[in-house]
Amino acid sequence: MKPIESISVFDMLKIGVGPSSSHTLGPWRAGLQFLKLLLNNKAETKVVKISVDLYGSLSLTGKGHATDIALMMGLSGADPVTYPIDQITPEITRIKSEKNIILDYSLALSELQGAGLTKRSLSPEELSTHQITFDPATDIVFHRSFLDFHPNGMHFTASLEGGKTVEQSYYSIGGGFVVTQERKRGKRKIEALSHFPYPIQKGTELLDYCAATGLKVSEIVRANERSLRTDQEINDGLDQIWATMLDSMYVGCHTEGVLPGGLNVARRAYDTHKSLIGETSYSDPVEWIKAIRSTEVKFRQILKWVSCFALAVNEVNASLGRIVTAPTNGSAGVIPAVMMYYIVIENHDANLDDVRQYLMVAGEIGSLFKKGATISAALGGCQAEIGVSSAMAAGALTELMGGTPAQVLMAAEIAMEHHLGLTCDPIGGLVQIPCIERNAMGAIKAINACEMALDADPTKAKVPLDKVIATMWETAQDMTSKYKETSTGGLAIQVNISDC
Repeated sequence: MKPIESISVFDMLKIGVGPSSSHTLGPWRAGLQFLKLLLNNKAETKVVKISVDLYGSLSLTGKGHATDIALMMGLSGADPVTYPIDQITPEITRIKSEKNIILDYSLALSELQGAGLTKRSLSPEELSTHQITFDPATDIVFHRSFLDFHPNGMHFTASLEGGKTVEQSYYSIGGGFVVTQERKRGKRKIEALSHFPYPIQKGTELLDYCAATGLKVSEIVRANERSLRTDQEINDGLDQIWATMLDSMYVGCHTEGVLPGGLNVARRAYDTHKSLIGETSYSDPVEWIKAIRSTEVKFRQILKWVSCFALAVNEVNASLGRIVTAPTNGSAGVIPAVMMYYIVIENHDANLDDVRQYLMVAGEIGSLFKKGATISAALGGCQAEIGVSSAMAAGALTELMGGTPAQVLMAAEIAMEHHLGLTCDPIGGLVQIPCIERNAMGAIKAINACEMALDADPTKAKVPLDKVIATMWETAQDMTSKYKETSTGGLAIQVNISDC
């Protein structure tokens, strides 16, 4: 598979809404992209009707992944990064009951103008919202067939006054990335990112740059990011990502009850956290970190804390909460859980500089998998999600623990090697079983892979990272579609919703 483009850490780690990066965040962004298309066609107020056709994996597991909800939020012009989570359900209820949707083009116009992708010079204040009739029961159509370009396909059609139409197909390729088959936007992005001082497509190239410059992996990444933004902007962006990760762990650990969707899955992070934290008092996430550091930490407690952090994030994700795609929503718990392990167990003096370093390494490793294989479960099964997130966390933790660049890549390889072939077969099409527990397992494996790499001589490693990435992609191609996020095989058919 040829690499698509050079990738920023902020492409790999994106703030969004659960439960799925490919089935929720992707369609949400596709809705926003369609608003941009209408703007560039000067059709924003001429729209009479919009319909969306969903194909393949988006259709087969779309209801369980809230794809229909995401589409409506995207067409409403809502920002997945900032839109209040508690307002999503009321707005969707309103759309369904009133059978209309209000197209708000403000964000779409702002993003177009910010990226220099429109000739229109009007200000957001000059734009008015546009209400159209919209009934999700008939205007969002689920097809069992697949489009050729990618398993996660969707086709938008806007009927305009006078009988004309505006149409576009989008593909959600994993991790919140959305493309058209023509890849015009991708070509522009390649040009924007072609100024990276250290263009990297393979792990060997990354190691060569580190050897030639004496820089760590995180320092190579920062040098590339500086071609796009200032150090302050880099730090602010990484800090916002970490704040969202920390908040998702905090919320998940302090929320009890049953997850939505019909499986009646009980939240587990709350009880685990309660048993671990005891009577220690705190009032916010920062004090919470200090409180955890004061608790008893033996091997069993370490396992429980790491699992608790991972479970917490993905319970928030499963309930349409705000999380960080890392590299996907279904695997969003691994990277924050391993970072928290470092902060509360390994290094009580850890600070934001450590977090930034960790996130940059994680993002770079994730980009290697995206370029050389896939981060889409619809293409590669769960090895593309939990496997990649575990590799990202393992390598990032290794650098924080003092490992060399070669040991960083070795840790990432070990983590992925032991996720090869992992299937994606969510029960009921929901990102709950087995997805939530898999985040805990991926986090534990990442820590173990880190320790193994730190104790090893990378020059004696038999399997380099690039080889395991190639193997993962080959495995993905050989894997039957039953195990690629279609809920037509494995646990998804062995366990019925009625059994839950």
